[in-house]
Amino acid sequence: MRLKETFFMAILLFMAALAGWELYWRNQGFVPDLNDEKNLWSLQRAKVENLDKEDVILTGSSRVWFDLQIYEWDKLTGRLPLQLAIPGSSPLPVFHDLVENSDFAGTVVVGVTPGLFFSTTFEQANPWSRPATRVKHYHNRTYAQQLNFLLSIPFQQNLALVSVTEEGFDDDTDLKALLKRIHIGNRTGGPVMPPFYEFSEADINRNNRMLESFATDTNKAKTVIEVWKFFARNGHPPEKEATMDYFLEDAKKFTARGGNLLLLRCPSSGGLRAGEAEHFPREEFWNELVKQSGAKSYHYEDYAQLNQFFCPEWSHLAAKDADVFTRELVNILLADSVIQKTEKP
Repeated sequence: MRLKETFFMAILLFMAALAGWELYWRNQGFVPDLNDEKNLWSLQRAKVENLDKEDVILTGSSRVWFDLQIYEWDKLTGRLPLQLAIPGSSPLPVFHDLVENSDFAGTVVVGVTPGLFFSTTFEQANPWSRPATRVKHYHNRTYAQQLNFLLSIPFQQNLALVSVTEEGFDDDTDLKALLKRIHIGNRTGGPVMPPFYEFSEADINRNNRMLESFATDTNKAKTVIEVWKFFARNGHPPEKEATMDYFLEDAKKFTARGGNLLLLRCPSSGGLRAGEAEHFPREEFWNELVKQSGAKSYHYEDYAQLNQFFCPEWSHLAAKDADVFTRELVNILLADSVIQKTEKP
């Protein structure tokens, strides 16, 4: 009887501690959301095997992830696109995986964020290793890992205390993030990255939207801008020739089997837009990529419907603007007959 009482007391204490920790994070402004990481990405990647020629896959970095709203796309086309864009990464490893490890011959949208697309083909570099890790996980994941992730979804959707990301944001709730908030000086002597806070939320289909607070609060938006400035100061020169050659080889294979390849340049603003214009001149980078690939291309600067948006933190659209941008882009694609509308039964 005593053992039984001890067991129930332990359960009560555990529940009380859990409730207290959850209430603490709720009071800090956290809400339950899905963690966008390799398991969630793999859940979407697995759907490729069941797609047909009328389907659309979105690839790229965070601008495609923020700016293209898949439910708005679905309303206009009758097809829910598959969102495989990965923030902070080159699109080349994901596109390569689709070309080499699937028979998909529908439409692939490749987002071109100059600083990431033309960044590197070095496997250990972060823009490459980040997407490559997700691709590798998809192909090697075990049934136990898949089950573990599926069981975790209800907890992620209902508990704010499990708000942890692969990005390692400074406002994650795990021990690693908590320790990062303890500032004890710069021991390495190298550049210190400014605090980087999560500023979007994604759902089970990886539809991602900027948090309203970052869209309306300029002080919050500035914290993200400072991170972009840090990357600009400490980045590496582009590897234009290597990245171009790598992509063009895959583009040739994809179009040869009947695939429909679209290149997309999403909006940027402020100092980031000026920096991209200076370091990645359109004539030398975008125009040459379009010419050599032969792909259909859509640059936001070329369309009045797409070039009037302002990115609150210079790189991504606020949720409401992303809805409009998606609708305008889809209408352009439909008018050009590069995608088709599917009538739902």
